[in-house]
Amino acid sequence: MNVHVHEVSWESHQTELRAVRNAVFIEEQNVPRDLEWDGMDETSIHFIAETSDGNVIGTARLMPSGQIGRMAILIPYRGHGIGRRMLDMAIQSASRSGMKEVFLHAQSYALEFYLKAGFIADGIEFEEAGIPHRSMKRSTEDRERSIRQSP
Repeated sequence: MNVHVHEVSWESHQTELRAVRNAVFIEEQNVPRDLEWDGMDETSIHFIAETSDGNVIGTARLMPSGQIGRMAILIPYRGHGIGRRMLDMAIQSASRSGMKEVFLHAQSYALEFYLKAGFIADGIEFEEAGIPHRSMKRSTEDRERSIRQSP
C-alpha cells in the first residue's frame, strides 16, 4: 500500500483532518463533538497519511505541551503500519522542536501498539470521553538514537 505520511498545518488541511477525525472519533467511537474539537488544533502540529490518489486516511497531532493525540486511521487502512509511521514522525518532530519527552493518553485497547513504540504506561486506567485510557510517555531521544543506528 503506497501511503505518504507528512506534516501539515491546520490552516491548509483543516477539512481533511476534520473528516478523518469525525469518522473515527465522533461517528465510530461516539466521542462528543465538544470534546473532539477542543480548540487546540490551531496551535498544534498535524500529520496526515495520504494515499497515492490523494485521499487522507489518517491523522495525528503534536501539541505544544508534548502531547501526541488525535491518532486516527480510517477502518480499511488499519493494521498496515500507517499509525506507527505517523507516531514516529510526531516523535521526530517533537525532538527537532527541542522536546525531550512526549506523552499521550492511549485508548486501553491500543496499549500494546504504544508499548512497541517505546512508550511506558504511567499511572492507572482512567476514562476520557467514556473510553478507558492510560497515560503513557517516552523520551524523544530513544527514537532518534534508534533511527541513527538503523542500517
